[in-house]
Amino acid sequence: MSARAGVPYDIVLFDVDGTLLDSNGAHAAAWAEALRAHQIDAPVVEVRRLVGMGGDKLLPAIAGIAADSDVGRAVTQRKKEIFAELLPALHATRGARWLVEFLAAGGVPIAIATSADAEETRALLRQAGVDDLIPVRASKDDAGGSKPEPDIVRAALEKAGGGFAAPVLVGDTPYDTEAASRAGIRSIALRCGGFWADHDLAGAIELHDDPSGLLRSWRESDRHAESEEVGSKRT
Repeated sequence: MSARAGVPYDIVLFDVDGTLLDSNGAHAAAWAEALRAHQIDAPVVEVRRLVGMGGDKLLPAIAGIAADSDVGRAVTQRKKEIFAELLPALHATRGARWLVEFLAAGGVPIAIATSADAEETRALLRQAGVDDLIPVRASKDDAGGSKPEPDIVRAALEKAGGGFAAPVLVGDTPYDTEAASRAGIRSIALRCGGFWADHDLAGAIELHDDPSGLLRSWRESDRHAESEEVGSKRT
């Protein structure tokens, strides 16, 4: 029985940070430190609630800085340097590779839709251990606006070939669910990104603890479908 039997979607888009890699805390710490280096005080907890947006949204929101200003570019560059130092110590979220392997083995199309840039996306996927499984990727380099704008979601669908009747985005923040909604598709939320309460993720049609929880749900649906198929053949 293929994965398609248990997965009611014809393509699954994945966010990366907080979804496939436990990296949201590191992003928040890196932003806060980079801002302090430019004499801007931004408590980590305040930065943390904005992680999931692109830097073009985060910097104006936390510090009133335009990302394309001289200061904005300098802060962003320093943040990248700090995060790169933290990245080797980060781990995949529970079941990340198992979930992606399940979809790939079942022939379900998969694509990345992330607010990270293309270079960072490659590094994140390598650290999450799924770089070899997801060749179709849309990053902020492919879109006019980062999440919660719908541009990256639409770019991912287009890169994957388009024409999908039942796409879904798997993410971990309200910015993912909003981006999916604004792109006209459904979303599934994971709690493993931390920080957000369930009611913050209410825009999603399903809520699971982590990729392993979502995988378990789809496998159970797969087994149920297989059982019904066997039963129908006997009658």
